[in-house]
Amino acid sequence: MSNALRDLAPRGRLSFNAPLGPRAWFRTGGNAEALFVPKDVRDLAETLAALPPHTPVTVLGACSNVIIRDGGLDGLVVRLAGGFAEITIEPDGLIAGAAALDMIVAEQAAGAGLAGLEFLAGIPGSIGGAVVMNAGAYGSDMNAVLDWAEILLPDGTITTLDNAALAFTYRHAVLPQGAIVLRARLRAQPGNKAQIRAHIAGIKEAREASQPIKSRTGGSTFRNPDGHKAWQLIDEAGCRGLIQGGAQVSEKHCNFLLNLGEATSADLEMLGDLVRQRVLDHSGITLHWEIKRLGRKAGEVLRSNAEEKDAPSVDELRREETP
Repeated sequence: MSNALRDLAPRGRLSFNAPLGPRAWFRTGGNAEALFVPKDVRDLAETLAALPPHTPVTVLGACSNVIIRDGGLDGLVVRLAGGFAEITIEPDGLIAGAAALDMIVAEQAAGAGLAGLEFLAGIPGSIGGAVVMNAGAYGSDMNAVLDWAEILLPDGTITTLDNAALAFTYRHAVLPQGAIVLRARLRAQPGNKAQIRAHIAGIKEAREASQPIKSRTGGSTFRNPDGHKAWQLIDEAGCRGLIQGGAQVSEKHCNFLLNLGEATSADLEMLGDLVRQRVLDHSGITLHWEIKRLGRKAGEVLRSNAEEKDAPSVDELRREETP
């Protein structure tokens, strides 16, 4: 345990060797060296400023679209809660804190008679992660509705980036290195409450019918390659129902991995890599992970606390908020 972490004195909650597996939707993964739940933005900024240079920092959201590796996460793991989940309704939209769950945002918008945010009801995550990965489903995404995002920089500065500055692309936004999303302003339009709620109900029904949402799973495992559907490539490669240890490719939706009950994070990651190889062998197309894989494998010395992607990028060096 780093003495520097032990010496931190935040106003929020700080715990050490904290289990993360129970927080993850897959219910797998190791412990956080230090888990920090800040009281407010000032507490977060001051605590980050007190860290020695190069201390790994990971911001976790709902943990719905993440594999936390079995060796856990070194450094400081930040979980935003409390005031970071506040939602403020405005006449033509709303402002949602980074910890606000996408589903809750959709429902509060519906309750206020605001249309255009129903798609969030189909995304199992929080607003901070939705901004970072330009989350989308059911015909819309964050790029289509976001006016601005307020972010905290490593030096404690709070700044606002508009939609254009975030340079959204498919499942990606451009943020300054080390930035943490604090809240976001989403556009909406006045609409009929009954119709909006009916739209949300339809999304929920479609999601339940097509995805294994009652299982220990994450979100979509792989990004859709240009011109292709990941699930279809996986199915055509004969991977539907494929098992590795305690993990399985969902028979209901091939782009979802399942923890059958005793899976490790290593099982899930090995299964994902096996699927990628079979798809490449069958179609010549490389699938890229959409699920974030964080931390170190059991027995492995941590090289970086950032997500290990298929190719190096600046995202590997960024404090990145996960869904």
